[in-house]
Amino acid sequence: MTDHAAWLARILETHPDVVHVDGATETLIKRDELLVLDTHADAVHDKARRWVDSREDSAAPGVTRLRLVAGTDAADLTHTLRGGAKAHRRWSVTPNHVLSGAPTWTGGPYGHPTPQAEMTQPVAGDGGAQQVTIGILDTGIDQHPWFEDKPWYLACTEDQHEALNPAVDADLESESGHGTFIAGLIMQEAPGAYLRFERVLSPAGVTDEVELLNGLDRIEQRVRAGGGNLDILNLSLGCYTFDDRPSPVVTKAIAQVARRTLVVAAAGNFDSDRPYWPAALKDVVAVAALADGADGEPERASFSNYGWWVDAAAPGVRIKSTFLTHGQEDGKEFHGYAKWSGTSFAAPVVAGRIAALMSAKALPVRYAAMELLDPAGVRIPDLGVVVPAVFV
Repeated sequence: MTDHAAWLARILETHPDVVHVDGATETLIKRDELLVLDTHADAVHDKARRWVDSREDSAAPGVTRLRLVAGTDAADLTHTLRGGAKAHRRWSVTPNHVLSGAPTWTGGPYGHPTPQAEMTQPVAGDGGAQQVTIGILDTGIDQHPWFEDKPWYLACTEDQHEALNPAVDADLESESGHGTFIAGLIMQEAPGAYLRFERVLSPAGVTDEVELLNGLDRIEQRVRAGGGNLDILNLSLGCYTFDDRPSPVVTKAIAQVARRTLVVAAAGNFDSDRPYWPAALKDVVAVAALADGADGEPERASFSNYGWWVDAAAPGVRIKSTFLTHGQEDGKEFHGYAKWSGTSFAAPVVAGRIAALMSAKALPVRYAAMELLDPAGVRIPDLGVVVPAVFV
């Protein structure tokens, strides 16, 4: 059994509320649920009344959740409500898609984190021309020597920390440490950045659209309460959709965030050009993963997604960063550092590089992104602009 198949089987076994939609547009959705923008909720509820068991207004900001009669095919009902599979969407209605983190779990040598020797903590210079705030929606953050004296870490609440298996001698869940690893990558690129965390992924790396939207709302509220601005948002997660079109509720939420914040997202690890969401949204910088080619030049990592919708590519194979200081996986003991692969980790390289430019040159986030992703730079077809990492 491939790692992909094993991962899928585990998710379905441990999440009885998740349904596998098979076929050319394979995806995972929450069982017996539809999401509708509030502006269309009454019309959709009336049209679908015979299939609706209950209604949950404000399931997420601007979104109503319709809980369906058990056994209802949510994807098929969505097609019906939209007027058919190929129809122009009259209403903003969608199944509640399941999203996951984007480290590699496909077959091959890149699937699991491996222990790494202690690394030297990056040190910020004089602080640069401005402080940059980066939001990370992920598995949360765990304690680590690199973080312990950072104001952003000291400000983290219990619900922003990783939910780890309390049994020290037990194997970690498949994505435990994912958020902690991402924090270290950003610190290596932009050591002076102020990080903001929201935990939306389970230790198994699973969430859904409702949880993602609520996480977006929480992080924006926390930033506003602190009197600051969220400059960059890193989303090392995503999914395919049942019809390969963007979810209308996620599209609207990301578009609202993108008015003030640059959104950077992982392109996914399926070795495919199929649009992966939210990375493929026009308001998002989609990041693929690079490996070192035989000639020393960067090339697409074998697992990385690619396509017209990808904007940038950064190192994503066996890169080093902060990890958990306890626990084990596959019999390997971890002591604070790891190597890991995936587009999950290419995305924060790009986010960190943009933050470093902002800080060094006092640039607005859009100008910093334009400078880093200059079309005149080195490009690879279907991978966008090559962004080398500062770290080794």
